[in-house]
Amino acid sequence: MNIKQIILAGACMFSLSVTAQNAADDMGPTMGWSSWNTYGVNINEQLIRRQTNAMVAKGLKAVGYQYINIDDGYFGGRDPETGQLLIHPTRFPNGLKTLVDFIHSKGLRAGIYSDAGRNTCGSKFNNDTIGRGVGMYEHDQQDADLFFKELNFDFIKVDFCGGSWYHNDDHLVLDERERYTAIAQAIKNTGRTDVRMNACRWAYPGPWISDVAFSWRTTGDIYDGWTSVKGIIQENLYLSAYCHDGRYNDMDMLEVGRSMTEIEDQTHFGLWCIMSSPLLIGCDMTNIRSTALNLLKNKELIALNQDILHLQAYVCQRESGCYVLVKDIEQLNSKKRAFAVYNPTDEQQTVNVNFAQMDLGGTIQLRNVFTQRNAGTAEQVFEVTVPAHGTAIYTAEADTRLERTLYEAETGFNGTYQELSNNQAFPSGSYDEVDYASGGCKVGWLGNNKDNNLEWRNVYSQRGGRYRLTIGFISGENRTALLTVNGTRIKSLTNLNSGGWNKVGTREIEIQLNAGANTIALSNSSAWMPDMDYIRLELLEADGIGNASASALQQPQCIYDLQGRKTPHPQQGIYIVNNKKVRL
Repeated sequence: MNIKQIILAGACMFSLSVTAQNAADDMGPTMGWSSWNTYGVNINEQLIRRQTNAMVAKGLKAVGYQYINIDDGYFGGRDPETGQLLIHPTRFPNGLKTLVDFIHSKGLRAGIYSDAGRNTCGSKFNNDTIGRGVGMYEHDQQDADLFFKELNFDFIKVDFCGGSWYHNDDHLVLDERERYTAIAQAIKNTGRTDVRMNACRWAYPGPWISDVAFSWRTTGDIYDGWTSVKGIIQENLYLSAYCHDGRYNDMDMLEVGRSMTEIEDQTHFGLWCIMSSPLLIGCDMTNIRSTALNLLKNKELIALNQDILHLQAYVCQRESGCYVLVKDIEQLNSKKRAFAVYNPTDEQQTVNVNFAQMDLGGTIQLRNVFTQRNAGTAEQVFEVTVPAHGTAIYTAEADTRLERTLYEAETGFNGTYQELSNNQAFPSGSYDEVDYASGGCKVGWLGNNKDNNLEWRNVYSQRGGRYRLTIGFISGENRTALLTVNGTRIKSLTNLNSGGWNKVGTREIEIQLNAGANTIALSNSSAWMPDMDYIRLELLEADGIGNASASALQQPQCIYDLQGRKTPHPQQGIYIVNNKKVRL
């Protein structure tokens, strides 16, 4: 390897190391089927067997669907002497072990359901009284051993009706963090390391959840209707920062193939894919119409969902009531990205997609992911017409990846963000759509706690260097925020007053960024901060190469094979990075 190759490899080492780490994890969002949406508690052994056979016969297994999840309704109470969980005697007369074995025999994985409290949701809201007392509360290890050591399940959805007083008859009040942490520990104690737990608390519970669950519900229950799907999308538009390290925001099970229109089904499935939500089919797979089946089997949409980077698309543009969402695919900070143009309005809209706002330059090669066909090329702007309730999704490969300069506040990570408690009594930020913010959204109620901050965790600099940082903020009074870069205190910014709570002010400061990913954070541990709109970066001087503009710096191709040949699209194997061997 020559000196030029070593320098280029070193410049991209962060991007490659993250890609390699995620490749080793290799766990995309859960794909499968769940009994709840269509059948509720009215399930039985033969129904589950038929759905298992259908997943294979319809070709769904072949494109990545793996899990057959038995939801609420299989319970038969508990043994009053031993506390052992019992299985419903008529719905599942042969128990669950032979059923799990059958699912496994088809090359699929088996999922089960429980509750973090004493009672399940079905025991109260579906009058399935035999489900009372069958939740995991006070039986964590006993039930975990049964599910994962004796019955050999691979997945569990853990509801919270039994833990929230207004959802259970005995008005039991439980702490979400304590319960889900205890259940995760009980699963770990079984010795199984491959079990996926979904925490179903119906709202984002807090950043701690990614330490204990594989995925977590962020909204109330979905239902078969456009209003429900539209509301769930809205609640997840600004949660991209909380999907990370192979852990996912769960937008709930799929209603595709039931009663919505074909266009609404496309939006539903397409956005679940690009936003990296679990994909759990909720319809009757034995009787699914061909258009819905083909949609669910669209390999290019599934590839966006299962992409190796495990990212949720974020909003980069708003126009005509529509949203443009974008994310990296295949490799961080590369020239290839995926984007969606989402139209939640009741009328057809035309959107001029601005490629500079998704950090792509030059000629853009486009591919329509729904049709799985190339869609030609574009430069700078691409006009997309989207029907009411519709979505268009493309992959875009550019000549140049521009260094991102604008980081909206709503793409940042708030260290105490949660949706369960009053965010002023328990200081945590809020994501609020407002017309006067640059991206149409601001983050408010920051500060009064050292962790109630705002962090932009992947601020990427191609070379590193000196930058002008512009902070866009909103405040009708003098407020203060501490600026840190990569954990180092830079400056306390005082007298942040924009002149009103609906006006955006700015403050500029010079900072130094490293090559690769950086973290820029604003915080105040003892008082409220201003509301935040955005941060903007302007490269003043790049490290080692003198003055240069960010747009003039193109990302180097940084991966080389053992013979020193440039490898822009590596496969699994050994490559050279910074004169060292690295396994992808």
